[in-house]
Amino acid sequence: MSGEINWDANGLVPAIVQDEKTKQVLMLAYMNSESLAKTMETGNATFWSRRRKQLWMKGETSGNVQRVREIKYDCDGDTILLLVDPAGPACHTGEVSCFYRSLT
Repeated sequence: MSGEINWDANGLVPAIVQDEKTKQVLMLAYMNSESLAKTMETGNATFWSRRRKQLWMKGETSGNVQRVREIKYDCDGDTILLLVDPAGPACHTGEVSCFYRSLT
């Protein structure tokens, strides 16, 4: 699958994380080929931290892991969608979703 993904100039692609049952969008993170492979290997959502420049498994410190049930990608191959079974809130603030604020 990795060959079907159009990585950006930094070798990254945005990954949208969605609750498999509720369909709520939980978060957006970035993946590289290594984090995608690790996700596929372990079944746990693993991303690339642009700030720390390293892999991070969602929930490795909080316990709020995201078990990946399905991985999809869009028609252009430049965005990944992870359908997950979350073991707690996605947001570091404790909110279920990182998208809890509104501009309206």
